[in-house]
Amino acid sequence: MAASKVYFADFRTTFRENLPMKLARLVKTAGMLEGIDFDNKFTAIKIHFGEPGNLAYLRPNYAKVIVDLIKGQGGKPFLTDCNTLYVGRRKNGLDHLESAYENGYNPFATGCHVVIADGIKGTDETIVPIDGEYVKQAKIGSAVMDADIVISMNHFKGHVAAGFGGALKNIGMGCGSRAGKMEMHSAGKPNILTGQCVGCGICRKNCAHDAIAIADGKASIDHDKCTGCGRCLGMCPKDAVVAANDEVNEILSCKIAEYTYAVLKDRPHFHISFVMDVSPYCDCHNSNDAPIVPDVGMFASFDPVALDMACTDAVNSQPVIAESRLGESEFTFDDHFRSLHPKTNGVAALDHAVKLGLGNKEYELIKI
Repeated sequence: MAASKVYFADFRTTFRENLPMKLARLVKTAGMLEGIDFDNKFTAIKIHFGEPGNLAYLRPNYAKVIVDLIKGQGGKPFLTDCNTLYVGRRKNGLDHLESAYENGYNPFATGCHVVIADGIKGTDETIVPIDGEYVKQAKIGSAVMDADIVISMNHFKGHVAAGFGGALKNIGMGCGSRAGKMEMHSAGKPNILTGQCVGCGICRKNCAHDAIAIADGKASIDHDKCTGCGRCLGMCPKDAVVAANDEVNEILSCKIAEYTYAVLKDRPHFHISFVMDVSPYCDCHNSNDAPIVPDVGMFASFDPVALDMACTDAVNSQPVIAESRLGESEFTFDDHFRSLHPKTNGVAALDHAVKLGLGNKEYELIKI
């Protein structure tokens, strides 16, 4: 397989070209406008809006550049993400939307609407058959699957379970509904935190499989009847229903690759990653900590696997910032992300994605 092309621009600017202008030149040079017919097409721009309190997420100014380019081609872009599995300010569609607005992702700043892809309670999903090694039917936020085109904009950073978060993580985990996220994180079924449960019965009323019972003022789940649909997680007003979170990290990474395949197959797609503010943890955390390496630049490609590989190599070629979690780590692997999170292997997702035909780890880096 021939090496995939990955285009790169550093963060240097001139009086004639600022960073938004440079991003526009990057994606044009990479062929996004020539390679995809946007005319009258619904275009999902998958982005992470950032958990409020975290300041490492991508600035909405970058999203506006891509929105304007797509609208200039007659496209119908919208910014999107799915609700989170864990408790936070993005666990339902309304709080998620407010969080996006708070962080600057609103129609006035970006020029397009924000659509929470899996709805108000994280249950608006489309089942996508893929017959993968680990996933047979991916559960994807319906608005993502309604789109004609998928564009991903990724903040490249560390991740406590996946090693790093780039294009595959942003698309695969990010586009999964709450039930989809539970499937990726867990080989088991949801459980009840009895200390938080008030026995209101909302979970039982919304269980389609009669797997939940209320006794002595507390809910319980019969795992023999439970199918793992995740509806109870979205419905519980007290966040008393939790996923098992028991999948080993390499299998989690492979499931992320399979979910990415479900999102991207049979549709045009393009990917942009920013290696900047490289925080040790995901933007899902409500704080970001200091960057672990210096800022590098912006990368773009039609191949999400090559893009993640190029970004990983770029991070690993940087010096470690001493006053950071990576600088304080007792581990010194060749991979900065393994030194940061030694129980992870982020490249496992890339290897599995290659097997699925999603892309190529071999790449040609073209600097503009």
